[in-house]
Amino acid sequence: MDDSIFDKAAAAATLMLQASGDDRARWLRSVADALDARTDDLVAIADGETHLGATRLAGEVARTTGQLRLFADVVTEGSYLEATIDHADTATTPPRPDLRRMLRPLGPVAVFSASNFPFAFSVAGGDTASALAVGCPVVVKAHPGHAELSRLTASIVREALHAAGAPDGSFALVEGHEAGVVLVQHPVITAVGFTGSLAGGRALHDLAAARPAPIPFFGELGSINPVVVTPAADAARGAELAAGLLGSFTLGSGQFCTKPGVVFVPEGSTLLQELASLPLPPAQPLLTDSIAAGFDSGIERLLSVPGVDLVSGDAGGPVVVSAPLGAMAEHGEELLAEVFGPVTVLLRYSDFDAVVPALDAVEGSLTATLHAESSDNTDAVLRSLERISGRVLFSGWPTGVAVTWSQQHGGPWPATTSQFTSVGATAVRRFLRPIAYQDAPESALPVALWESNPLGIPRRVDGVLVVGSTPK
Repeated sequence: MDDSIFDKAAAAATLMLQASGDDRARWLRSVADALDARTDDLVAIADGETHLGATRLAGEVARTTGQLRLFADVVTEGSYLEATIDHADTATTPPRPDLRRMLRPLGPVAVFSASNFPFAFSVAGGDTASALAVGCPVVVKAHPGHAELSRLTASIVREALHAAGAPDGSFALVEGHEAGVVLVQHPVITAVGFTGSLAGGRALHDLAAARPAPIPFFGELGSINPVVVTPAADAARGAELAAGLLGSFTLGSGQFCTKPGVVFVPEGSTLLQELASLPLPPAQPLLTDSIAAGFDSGIERLLSVPGVDLVSGDAGGPVVVSAPLGAMAEHGEELLAEVFGPVTVLLRYSDFDAVVPALDAVEGSLTATLHAESSDNTDAVLRSLERISGRVLFSGWPTGVAVTWSQQHGGPWPATTSQFTSVGATAVRRFLRPIAYQDAPESALPVALWESNPLGIPRRVDGVLVVGSTPK
């Protein structure tokens, strides 16, 4: 791999640190506009490599450009900086100096593209957008499942950044397994964003931690996304829930990180009966040969567990299996292991009170869903779902992640390796670190900490949140 990529990224980091939020917002909007203009070309290549369908892929391009524009809004609004000022006060004990604190960019960031979202979690996806937004150069490692698309996307991003005035070296693309290892270990790289398998993510996480100067690794590694259906909800709308579950666990051939992988239902469930009678979508090619092989072996493993029944489906296509909740006592590891692809496991309980202890065995997930009626007492279940997930849904299904200021797309290990999310405005927090300035002359301070607040951003001053002033 050309080592000049790192030299250019390091030089770009210095220039990006000096760029204003308005500058960086302009860069992001330029990339978004350029991608929108090439949607047809991008979708055609992506469909040929991923088989995800033109409609789905066009929507994903729109999501990708939408999140680029969201981060442009984030950096111009300014609250992400957490600018805080405490004026000097000799009356405190001990006397307080003038202290001013804000978040500053880490430096060049490595981003690993995901297989299942060739736009939104790939070359110009949320990790790239959030890093560029705060002034961190990005080196992306392309996913081999959509290599041609990655090259075209990267060329569009580079040209758009250059046209908007971004420094040379602010963005680069590399390919190949060895390049990924070099990325994580190179001393110029200050953080890593990764979306992929638990095994691959854990290996890179360990490399990042083993460096002479360890760096943060922000990984999204795996999620089973449990769903709890109360007896009352099943009785009131079991057929509706069955249709919703079918649409969710087969969406994108079950290759969403938020796919509902395990569903707790009452014995004799209407949901189960209805789901067994619904026609399943036809089998679709999965993203890669390794994913297809993993799906086949995962189904074989599930069906070998004593007590597991095949509810519907067959080899190669969507599958629904069911087991009594008691099977978890000896086979919880197999029943709760993520199988990437169109499969869901229905765990049948006879006593709703047994669901909370069962949830204790579920590893961290991105989401958890509760379908209940107003008459249900679900406090204990809700506390358990909060403990094991980063987003709790009370209706609908977890597939589909809104890109908003309030979104949380993270969860306890192994869902993610950090408290910070990879989707939504706070995704930028991963690539920032706090710096405090004590008794600094204003000429030495970043503009965000100047007394007059010329940027007009929200700040906390002497403990009071000040929404902002209008720049003159």
